[in-house]
Amino acid sequence: MGRNLTIDLLKIVLAFFVVFLHMNFLRDSQPFLSYLLVNGLFRIAVPVFLVITGFYFLHIDSLQKLKKWLFRTFLLYAIWMAIYIMHWKDNGQILLTVIFGYHHLWYLIGTFFSGIILYLLRRKSSKLLITLAVFLFFLGYVVQVLGNLHYFEREQDFVLNMYLMYRNFLFVCFPFLTIGFLINRHDFDLSRYKNSYLLVILSVSCVVTEAFFNYSNISSESTDVLFSLLFACPLVFLYFQKIYIKTTSKILANLSTAIYVVHPLIMKSDFYADIKTFKLIMFLSVLIPLSFALVYVNKKLKYLL
Repeated sequence: MGRNLTIDLLKIVLAFFVVFLHMNFLRDSQPFLSYLLVNGLFRIAVPVFLVITGFYFLHIDSLQKLKKWLFRTFLLYAIWMAIYIMHWKDNGQILLTVIFGYHHLWYLIGTFFSGIILYLLRRKSSKLLITLAVFLFFLGYVVQVLGNLHYFEREQDFVLNMYLMYRNFLFVCFPFLTIGFLINRHDFDLSRYKNSYLLVILSVSCVVTEAFFNYSNISSESTDVLFSLLFACPLVFLYFQKIYIKTTSKILANLSTAIYVVHPLIMKSDFYADIKTFKLIMFLSVLIPLSFALVYVNKKLKYLL
């Protein structure tokens, strides 16, 4: 079975969602719109990535395949943690950073740990798996909301507002990985439903609406986990997954990974700090060629992407 070009193109779009999220897109010129995008629409990116990974995880049906998958995932994580080491080695929380991942790399180590859990539970009933996935996701969501409400005392509030308390392998990665796994197990096909695109539009609108609600009623602070992601992200994947365009090339898939892993390196550089005008254009003019260069280098070195 060849690759699905549509999914690879979707991953490119999602990678740029992550980039714009980390740039706090439009924050200075349009703060309200920026919030709806950065803490709404763009938040679908990582969960959809996880659903995609979980969908193909169904084929990890032996210990040998699991070892290969884990080795590949952990090596990618270790390489980029080493590349970013200058940015986290002096943060005073080295052990936590290594276990939970630096900045955007939490997604890689989170996928690693949640993959182990899913493999151990893979023979359990779908009902148990989806119940566990929803429960854990809801638990993480509640932790984040309590943190944003600042309801508790200072020390408790500080703990609740630590990213690793709700944005981790258990509360985010495992639920969406499991959902992708179950979609494949049951061969769920969104194209069976007439005008399924309306369902996708409605679900994504719910994400933006929830962001508006959070901004108006809970907090204008950064929000990683939105409850509506639980159904919006699987629907986005299902819609594009059935628009099947066969390809044998991995260039776009590798390009999306390159964009994801390398963009903060540019953002933390003096070059980025010194840009005063046309910041987005200047940034992309460096990011895109550098990402393509990484794709090329990966052909020679392997395991970089």
